[in-house]
Amino acid sequence: MLTNILKVISAAIATALLATGCAVHTPGGSVVLDPDRTYSKHPHDGTFCPPGQAKKGRC
Repeated sequence: MLTNILKVISAAIATALLATGCAVHTPGGSVVLDPDRTYSKHPHDGTFCPPGQAKKGRC
């Protein structure tokens, strides 16, 4: 029973270590940018400043 648990844990660790080395390569830099940039998910529309940053004068 204990050896089965150790095998499962070892397999999970090995899978996690192998997955950290994965990378995605795209041909010719196929990145599409949105030129108008009018969509914003946040209701503040870029005017929000966290309280800590506002106190430091960074906004």
